[in-house]
Amino acid sequence: MNEVDNKQVKPNVRTYRRFLEIARRIREATLVSGYERVNSRRIADLARQVNEQAIQPKGRPVAFVKLSSGILNLNLNNAFHLLTSLALQLQGQPVVHFACQAGMSRCVLGTDRNRPIKQPPCAACQRHTRRMLHQPAHWFRYAENPALAAAVRDLGLPDLSTFRYPLESTHDELPLGQIVIPSLRWILRCHNLEDNEPTRFLMRQYILSAYNVAKEFAAFLEQTNPRMVVVFNGMFYPEAVARRLALARGIPCITHEVGLRPFSAFFTPGEATAYPMDIPPDYELDEAENARLDAYLEQRFRGNFSMAGIRFWPEMQGLDQAFVDKLANFKQMVPVFTNVIFDTSQVHANTIFPDMFAWLEHVLELIRAHPETFFVVRAHPDETRPQKESRETVQAWAEHRGLKQLPNAMFIAPSEYISSYEMIQRSKFVMVYNSSIGLEASLMGSPVLCAGKSRYTPFNTVYLPLTAEAHRQQAEDFLAAEKVPPSPEFIGNARRVLYYQLFRTSLPFDTSLEAQKLPGFVIFKAGLDWKQLLPENSPTMQAILDGLLEETDGHDKSAFILTKHL
Repeated sequence: MNEVDNKQVKPNVRTYRRFLEIARRIREATLVSGYERVNSRRIADLARQVNEQAIQPKGRPVAFVKLSSGILNLNLNNAFHLLTSLALQLQGQPVVHFACQAGMSRCVLGTDRNRPIKQPPCAACQRHTRRMLHQPAHWFRYAENPALAAAVRDLGLPDLSTFRYPLESTHDELPLGQIVIPSLRWILRCHNLEDNEPTRFLMRQYILSAYNVAKEFAAFLEQTNPRMVVVFNGMFYPEAVARRLALARGIPCITHEVGLRPFSAFFTPGEATAYPMDIPPDYELDEAENARLDAYLEQRFRGNFSMAGIRFWPEMQGLDQAFVDKLANFKQMVPVFTNVIFDTSQVHANTIFPDMFAWLEHVLELIRAHPETFFVVRAHPDETRPQKESRETVQAWAEHRGLKQLPNAMFIAPSEYISSYEMIQRSKFVMVYNSSIGLEASLMGSPVLCAGKSRYTPFNTVYLPLTAEAHRQQAEDFLAAEKVPPSPEFIGNARRVLYYQLFRTSLPFDTSLEAQKLPGFVIFKAGLDWKQLLPENSPTMQAILDGLLEETDGHDKSAFILTKHL
């Protein structure tokens, strides 16, 4: 065979990968179609039962807004919306959904990050939404504002980021640039946005769409005058706009996100991504609660857990002999745990440093200044989650900054399943940005130096300096000390906080939902009936209905909590 023939039969890697991607999409579409048919039947049957059994509706409606939680399949947050709205209807509480009918030029989940110009799948999304909703809905369409389009047409990214524009009906000047940035970072899977035309195009479309949502939602509020608004997440631009307008009118707004336990939700009058909680100062775990928390931690330390339907650790490996031998060459070890840079929680975290990578630069200085200390930098496993891969990664930062060439540093990639807990046990202290493992490390008795605000930092569980310089000094003090003793106060508080997060504010929906084969998506359980949505039969629904319907005498609870143990 000659050279030309060789070239002809040589596999085309790009074509092969394209073929595999097409095959994956076909399999996924087939699964989605099958699950949607089943979900559609089960939801329709449950809605029919609720319509037959519901108390006569009266009063102002509760409005539901979920424009960024899913478009073609039923995920947890969509399911929380549906079940909550049906439970309200059973109690005679009118509900109305603010629903998208091609109402945005580019929605968050309908954006193709590789081809921003590509139109979102509006027709399929509307079919899915109509199959899921069996209650009154206000549908809105997209209409571009020519004056706004002209105003943003030639702006660069810095000016787009600070762009403001008045809403005609209210004269409120909306900070549209600021509102859409979390969505842009999330869909582009990065924090530092490039000032190029694809990014500017997408930001312009998000700004135009956010304005259209604001215009339509303002009219919706005027028309329906709801007693309360319930939104998913509150950080993506459609829900952020809805929340802003509702609060400006004095209408309470509830946000929700997935809870810490499987099939669980977190509802709050605050910002769900910040996970606010009011824990009574005198709250202490009793013997049964301590045993329950220990049983959970035993599974967690083995890597046997999931979040939002995703299991990050297919296996967990102990520290091998090579790691132990290398550690023996150093005086002490400090694990460094990172986050996913585009996650919406980072909006709340960036208080001491501008972002996580600014903190990592600070950590790199410490590594270079302390050759006697073994620093292990661990990337978050979610950085490489299929179809959600980060474009601005700790792994790329480590390679660019030469971390692997430093003799006293080790990098653990997101695909390596080495036990973080064994590292914590051998550490002098632990450094985190705002990762949840900081709370677990504190609970294990390890001093934790935190660099960003997190859901556990308000409860005196870790060391959180107020400035970058104070953070540097605290790290230097820890490194120089002969020993950094554990804080009994931190350990006790960490146990209280984790238990409260897991078993009081994570409201379980596992009696109503089960997992699909597609990670992160759910299906209504067969046989689910209206009686299971009654508060007397469901502590979860009791907690949610109490939070949504009961008067609070001007004092909003920071989180909906279970009133009794499950």
